Amino acid sequence: MFTLDPDSATPLVTQLVEAVSERVRGGGLAPGARLPSVRKLAAQCGVSTLTVSNAYNRLVADGLLEARRASGYFVSARLIPPRPAERRPARGRPVPVSLDSGWLLQRVYEEDAPTIKAGCGWLPDSHLFADGIKQALSGLARRPDRLVLRYGHPLGYAPLRRAIQLLLAQRDIGCEPDQIVLTHGASQALDLTMRAFLQPGDVALVDDPGYCNLYPLLHAMGVRIVGVERTVQGPSVAALQALAERHRPKLFFTNTNFHNPTGTACAPGTAYQILRIAERHDMLVVEDDIFSSFAAETAPSLASLDQLGRVIHVGSFSKTISPSLRVGYLACSPENAQRLLHLKMAMGLTSSEIAESLVHAILAEGHYRLHIARLREKLAAEQKSVADALIGVGMRLFHRPTNGMFLWAGFEDCPDVPGLAQRAAAEGIMLAPGQLFRAHQEPTAFLRFNVAHANAAPLFRFLERERRAA
Repeated sequence: MFTLDPDSATPLVTQLVEAVSERVRGGGLAPGARLPSVRKLAAQCGVSTLTVSNAYNRLVADGLLEARRASGYFVSARLIPPRPAERRPARGRPVPVSLDSGWLLQRVYEEDAPTIKAGCGWLPDSHLFADGIKQALSGLARRPDRLVLRYGHPLGYAPLRRAIQLLLAQRDIGCEPDQIVLTHGASQALDLTMRAFLQPGDVALVDDPGYCNLYPLLHAMGVRIVGVERTVQGPSVAALQALAERHRPKLFFTNTNFHNPTGTACAPGTAYQILRIAERHDMLVVEDDIFSSFAAETAPSLASLDQLGRVIHVGSFSKTISPSLRVGYLACSPENAQRLLHLKMAMGLTSSEIAESLVHAILAEGHYRLHIARLREKLAAEQKSVADALIGVGMRLFHRPTNGMFLWAGFEDCPDVPGLAQRAAAEGIMLAPGQLFRAHQEPTAFLRFNVAHANAAPLFRFLERERRAA
């Protein structure tokens, strides 16, 4: 019935799965048709019953077969049709798309996403800590079952919280382990903070430009967002003061080190002024500092100046270890920690102790610091290379960071940045138009570049052609 090749490099199970799939999808096996028993097919194909059983189980998981108790295996009557081939636009004729923050969120995760993700928000696989993850997974597999099957501690895995306490202490941020709440990535940390301290109709201040995923979350809650101009020194102190007086905001969300998307850092003097304004207007400051690992340990933070009085400090390991490990954290005052903890438990119970145990194992192994040092070296070289190349094709840099992932750059006279992004997408290049990072999607000539993905000759050739055409 099916011919398998025992000498092929493709495993026999995979050969059988592919053969059955091809027969089913080609119409050779109609919905409802019964397949041979495991023993019969094993004899026909000259393989073990285990091979056939594993192949049938995979086909059931794929939705192609149904397993009926005491009856055998049948072609599913509810076959999911194969995904139609993507229509690729002719070269030079891009299909128009609506560019907004939702597009940016979805497009970069799709299977057929552009080849060059010059505008994405994470590091490529080559920059992440795959070896550390594999070693930690091996160690986790040897742990007693009860440690990998249970719900975790409400605050999060205690050994990881103690490790984070030490990391924060190295940056002059003092706290106790029960002031640290582990979360499902920094996104959940930000979401918990919004829900704990904001109500519909409240005003929240945000960096402008700033973190694009933050805006739809605030809008969904009915919160009014007001942008604070971002300068090379950090948030504009004059703008922050004026807006705080006018709107009486409850929270100010700001990104401290290697800001997303501009790559800027908050200068010590600016940080001091932000805290004075927050005190004067009874405002909490949410410090999104997930890129702090790219900075020197002496880099300033709002939390180190404030010692977690008015500052809620957000961190994450997704950018440096792997985005597949969704482990973030909040560090704040004991009162705020309890408030956030109760909301965390109400919304989703505990966070993943397995993921948190993996991160702790990676930190405890001791190679993480070496990985970070190498990562900084890579990003510093890529910052220089991409910045030089962008200047070479006629783009203007808002700021030239020494490290970190992002550059904020644009052509002086390019009014149609979304059109530029659409033309790039037609050539397999994903750009991130600057308007997506504005508080209210205001037009801007700037785009966000991720230097770890943007160091690609086809990107610069495209930009050079665009500059000449303009």
